[in-house]
Amino acid sequence: MLIGPPAAGKSRIGTRVARILGLPVIDTDKEVAAAHGPIAEIFAAHGEERFRAIERAAVAEALQQRAVVSLGGGAVLDADTQAQLAGLPVVLLTATPEAVAARLGRGTRPLSASPEAWIALVEQRRPIYERLAAVTWDTSSRPIDRIADDIARWAGERMTGTAGGDRP
Repeated sequence: MLIGPPAAGKSRIGTRVARILGLPVIDTDKEVAAAHGPIAEIFAAHGEERFRAIERAAVAEALQQRAVVSLGGGAVLDADTQAQLAGLPVVLLTATPEAVAARLGRGTRPLSASPEAWIALVEQRRPIYERLAAVTWDTSSRPIDRIADDIARWAGERMTGTAGGDRP
């Protein structure tokens, strides 16, 4: 399970980790968008509360699958999602504001349209992210293929029971 703030790389890295592990990938933001339209439009037309309800249903379904699951940045705000993640191999992806600034340029993230908004959002969610995570990787500067390799190795050790610790 990959968690973290918007633009930390969950979708891109999740796809690579899944390929390495030979598992399907489920990106809950993509699942929501495929079923209900663009997330920014859901926010605009129905508000955050409705989006979170749709997101929760997508997350609950995804977490029932044997797959690499990339959760939307705010999915962890839901208490049921937090409970479902307890005990699972949860990877927190982080990034510096400087690294994220270039990634935010696409304007598709309704709650983090600017670097300042992103920083405030991350600070608000940080305690939840850190409490849920078994391990953390920073995606600011390392190549994503190397990060994906490291995460796949870490996850593979947990799947086979050969883990020596929780940190890379």
